[in-house]
Formats: sequence, structure tokens, C-alpha cells
Amino acid sequence: MNSPSLDGALLADVPAVMTGPDWRRLALPLTLGLLLLGALFNKEVLAAVQTWNASTAYNHCFLIIPITLYLLWDRRFDLVGIGARPMPMAVLLAVPLMAAWLIAERLGIMEGRQLIVVSFAEVLLLAILGKRLWWAMSGPLLYLFFLVPFGEFLTPKLQDFTTWFIRQGVDIVGIPAYIDGYIIEIPQGTFFVAEACAGLRFLIASIAFGCLYALTMYRSPARRVLFVLVSIVVPIVANGFRGFGIVYLGYVLGSAQAAAADHILYGWIFFSIVILMLIALGLPFRQDELPTQSGIPHEAPARFSMRTALAISVGTVIVAAISPTVAASLTMATATSVQVPDFIDPGAGCAVRVTPPGATTPLNLRSQRVVCGGVPMDMSWVAFSPGITAAPLMAERRRLALRAETEGLQEHWLETSDGMPSAWRIMHSTDPQYMIAVAMWVDGKPARPGLMMRGRMAMNSLFGSAFLPMVVTVTPAVDWETLSAEQTNTVDAALPAFLLRNANLDKTIGAMTRR
Repeated sequence: MNSPSLDGALLADVPAVMTGPDWRRLALPLTLGLLLLGALFNKEVLAAVQTWNASTAYNHCFLIIPITLYLLWDRRFDLVGIGARPMPMAVLLAVPLMAAWLIAERLGIMEGRQLIVVSFAEVLLLAILGKRLWWAMSGPLLYLFFLVPFGEFLTPKLQDFTTWFIRQGVDIVGIPAYIDGYIIEIPQGTFFVAEACAGLRFLIASIAFGCLYALTMYRSPARRVLFVLVSIVVPIVANGFRGFGIVYLGYVLGSAQAAAADHILYGWIFFSIVILMLIALGLPFRQDELPTQSGIPHEAPARFSMRTALAISVGTVIVAAISPTVAASLTMATATSVQVPDFIDPGAGCAVRVTPPGATTPLNLRSQRVVCGGVPMDMSWVAFSPGITAAPLMAERRRLALRAETEGLQEHWLETSDGMPSAWRIMHSTDPQYMIAVAMWVDGKPARPGLMMRGRMAMNSLFGSAFLPMVVTVTPAVDWETLSAEQTNTVDAALPAFLLRNANLDKTIGAMTRR
């Protein structure tokens, strides 16, 4: 006579194996949920893909999903003995994410919204797979966060470090140099530590590579964390050496222009060497030849209900959809008609000619040409509803200054006569030649991009405001391609001179933004 308890114990000792049919059964609710999340948050997905395509710092993001699939396949033996056990209660984790997404949306932080969308996907995977199966797959699944083009805010800090590193280098080797901000002048010419030279593209790619290398080569969490930290520190320091190397090469060659001509190519060659060094440093400590094991006790196979898995999938999407619904309602409730000012008075002694809008001119865009006895200036401005968030304002700011966004871009805040920085951001590109000043007004006052400005606009989106947010640009009205070097220098000096001479322009525009 067989003992039921003995038979149960024997069955419990049999490793659970997720067969092909089991994975196919899981594929339907997982695929359905991920597709619905992608459709629900299509703006975040499209913005991410556009950034991958437009920025060399994030081109590697196209490889993240294939890499994740490879890592999952590489860990297939770790999944032996672990069955899927859906966790409906895990859907509750989407509730704080819902609130976080709404805050990020009101603040106009697209990267925050994208990070939360990936977190929604992780909650969906956890709820359907169960905690043990998800944990066994957690390394590859968490790698999906590299889909988010995150880290742009680090650029100024990286510029600061690279400039500081170059300063130390030229002092050590004895190169006479004058350094003002990100501009480095030596007898052989002038260098500029632009945003493209800050090393962000190297840093982001190095971190993604470091995590991949750590997941494939190491089993110990300590070794993985240590290698990832090394992959963060090394490219930052290496970019400092790259910047100093270009300056030193200009000193040796006797020409800054000759040294900087192929600095991007030099950078990628140098970065490739750094990656090879990281690989060489990590190889002696490799653990990929150790037996793979999940460290999770085997459990008996669990027959999950397809109905339950589908309900979890749809339920997660419903919870996630609450935030966009609330955001859309807030946007509709605060939307009002905008009466854009047709004319901006630049000050006494200036002649103004308003530019009539063309057939394709946006309804909230106005332009005029201003002549104050020197170089003529074209002014453009865009006004928005008082209840908008920061995202449309920042997007319009980028659009109006798009022509200046080139590899040789130099930026700085205009300093007033008393030495205080103003809200005008001067952007100057050299290839092709172009110059523009950009400023924003929020609550009737000039505002700089930042968390404080975003917070003010988020509050206005909830409670309203008596002022129209506005973006204003000023650019010299010249044909840059026909100017001589001397004329270009004259025009370069004319734009900040125009803004400083018309010091009351900030107050004039602020008064115009009142509804």
C-alpha cells in the first residue's frame, strides 16, 4: 500500500521544468501586456527611439533587447526547477509607479516617464512569472532599463571634470594656458570643451558594456558591482586624458585646429582601447566557467491558470492607464486660448518691422526684425497656455535653437553689466556658422531650465496662472556664409551687445506675458 505523504514528498523532489508549451502559454499574456503598455505609452517609446537614432551617446540602445534575449538564453539552465507562479498581488506595485509617472509628467521629465514605463513592464513580468522565476531572470530583465536614454543631465559635470583634468595636465607639463570656463587658450590656438567632448557617449556605452560583461563573466555579486564601478570611473578619467592629449597634440603640432580636426575619431579609437583594457583587467577574475545554478530550491511544477495570467496582464495595464488619463484631464481642464503679443518693444532708438506669419507658421509664433543702428536682429517668440507643463516649453526652446545644435556648439549664459548671469542663453555654432540667444518666461519672470522652473509650471498646471509661458529668441539677421572673418567677429559681438544695451527687454517681455 502506497503512502500518499511519501508519494507527495517524492514528487516535490522532482525538479520543475518549464517545457516549450509552458513558455508558449506564458508568451500570450506577457506579449499582450507589453504591447498594451507600448501602445498606452507610445509617446515615451517614440521619444526614446528618436533619441537612439539622433544621439551617438544612445545608438547602442538598439542592441539592448537582443542582448537581453541572449542573456536569458545564456541563463536557461538556471531556470531548471523553477516554475511560473503568477502573483496577482504584485500588480499593487504599479500604484506608486502610477503616482511617480504623473509627477514626472507634470514636471516635464521625459526620462523619468520612460524609466517608469520600463518599471511597469518589470511589474508585469514579476506578476505573471512569480517572484522566484523573475528573480532567476532578474539580471537580463533589469538590463532593459538601458532602453531609457538617461544621463544627459551629467554633461555639465563631465565638462567641468574634463576641463579641470586638462588644467592639471597643462600645469604638469608646463604648457602656458589661459582657461576661462570651457575655453582653453594656448599659444598654438584655442580649444573648447563642448558638450560632445564631455564624454557622455563614452560613459553611457561603458556602463552598458560593464553591466553586460559583469552578467556574463561573473557569478559573485561583489565582483559584478566592482566591475560596474570600474566601468564608470575608467571612461571618465580616460576622457580627461583624451582632452588633455588633444591639447598637448596641438601644442606639439603647433596648431590647435590640426589637433582637433579628427578629435571625435581619436576619441572612439581611444575609447576602444579603454574597453579592451577593461576586458583584459576583468578576465583574470572571470567566473563564467563555474557551474550555473540559480541558488533557488527546486519546486514542484505549478499549473498556472491562463485566465489568471491574462487578468494580471490586463489589470496591470488598467492601473498604468490611470496616470495618462488623469494627466490628459488636467491638460484639458487648464487649456485656454492664447492671445500671442504681436509686437515686442526692444527699447528707444530701435526700428521694428513685424514679420507677417506665413502659411505654415504655427499659430502661437510671432516674429519681427529689429534695427538699433548696428547689426539687424530677428526676434521670434512663442506663447503657451498658462496651464501647460514644462515639456512643451522645453521642446519649443530646442526647436527654435535647433540650427545651432552642431558638433562645434558653444554655449554660455549672458552676463549683465553688474556681473550677474541673465536668463539669456547664447548659443554659437561654428560648422555651420550660426548664433542665437534663447530665453524663457514663466510667471512673468525670466526662468532658467531646471527643477525649480519645472516645479513652478507643474503647480501652474494644477492651479492656473495669470501669465503666459513664453520662449523668445534673438539672432543676427545676416547671411553667415557671405561674411568675412572680421565681419563674423563683429556679428558675434553684436548679439550680446544688443541684449545688454536693451536691458529693460526682460521686464518688457515679462509684462507682455500677463493675460
